[in-house]
Amino acid sequence: MVDRRTLLLGMAVSPAAMAQPNPPAANAFGFTFQSLEGAAMPLSRFRGRVLLVANTASFCGFTPQYAALQRVHDRYEAQGLTVIGVPSNDFNQESTDAEKIREFCDGMFGITFPMTALNHVKGQEAHPFFAWAAREAGPVGWNFHKYLVSRNGAQVQGFSTRTDPEAPEVTSAIEAALAARG
Repeated sequence: MVDRRTLLLGMAVSPAAMAQPNPPAANAFGFTFQSLEGAAMPLSRFRGRVLLVANTASFCGFTPQYAALQRVHDRYEAQGLTVIGVPSNDFNQESTDAEKIREFCDGMFGITFPMTALNHVKGQEAHPFFAWAAREAGPVGWNFHKYLVSRNGAQVQGFSTRTDPEAPEVTSAIEAALAARG
């Protein structure tokens, strides 16, 4: 019987590659979420747009950032920005019911930007996008961590929970990403 190490060496595949059934995407547009309503939401449908992806929660001290995210989306959408909200209960501050999340977001904040289904955003169970973004720009520390993704999907910049979506450092980075054409 051939042991696993010999088999791996013979195939020129590392043990780390074997442990990861799907290799990491080369850029953000290689990932797919499920929408809050249950349909597939491949990020490739946003190819060529700048993305601001935020993990969200309905019952958090930072929940008012939903309003700022919506204003940022409204302000920059025509220029090529899409805000994407990713509800997560990793910090025990989100409903596990998609309908209740939608009702809260629409009723309290009039959210019109895309929302994904409930996802893990940290640790071993993190959605692959968040695992990739954490490697590229630092891990999620709490709800309303934001990742700004370039038009080509390859560059990502992280903004902590405490950084409001309308803070000058975020809006400057958004404007620079929108101005870049590559």
